[in-house]
Amino acid sequence: MTDFGLKDHYAGVMKGVILGINPDAAIIDITHGVDTYNIIEASLRLMNYYSFFPEGTVHVVVVDPGVGAGRRPIAVESGGYFFVGPDNGVFSLIYGSNEARRVIEITNPKYMLKDVSNTFHGRDIFAPAAAHISSGLEIHKLGDEAASPVLLDIPKPYTAKNEVLGEVIYEDHFGNLVTNIPGKLVGKGSKVYVGRVRIDRISESYGEAGAGELLAIIGSSGLLEISVNQGSARGVLKAEERLIRVIMK
Repeated sequence: MTDFGLKDHYAGVMKGVILGINPDAAIIDITHGVDTYNIIEASLRLMNYYSFFPEGTVHVVVVDPGVGAGRRPIAVESGGYFFVGPDNGVFSLIYGSNEARRVIEITNPKYMLKDVSNTFHGRDIFAPAAAHISSGLEIHKLGDEAASPVLLDIPKPYTAKNEVLGEVIYEDHFGNLVTNIPGKLVGKGSKVYVGRVRIDRISESYGEAGAGELLAIIGSSGLLEISVNQGSARGVLKAEERLIRVIMK
């Protein structure tokens, strides 16, 4: 998963590096469309998909605004999975979901490309490390334990009596606005306010709303989403509106 997009060669060359080290690697593209530099979005997306893969899978995440600026490249072992990427908080939710974890700073040049650039650690550090792990390398051979890995301050919803206050944390490809409000906090009869716009209930499917109609729904991530049936919620609502208020029935 990266924010590289599909126009350039960056994602493809990482695959070439991996296959050059481990020709038997099965490489799955999750997305290269994470909003540029949006570490919180990448962290949330990772939590939505990593556990659907077989244990032992190596998840490579490159959303890295701090490349070349001193942030550490790391490899993580947690919950039966491996994670490779920058120490910028992108694995924060992984740390919180499993008590047992191991975080290693990747420093061993034996498991990097020969010439490491200052701008493309995805190719020169992360792809080689992932390939070696997928070939059976124990991650402690990549370097030393990384103390105090970076943690993101991911916004949490505020609850009071029959009210929940949250915010939009990212927008998906369809224009659905994904909030930080867990579905378990809201009931079907709840009213949702996006700024001054009111949605009178929580829908169970998009088909419960007419084409072009705004709705609130619990998405596949388990979070409350603001959507439009066959349309874009971002296009219907003000682009700058991010605050969400839910009044429970």
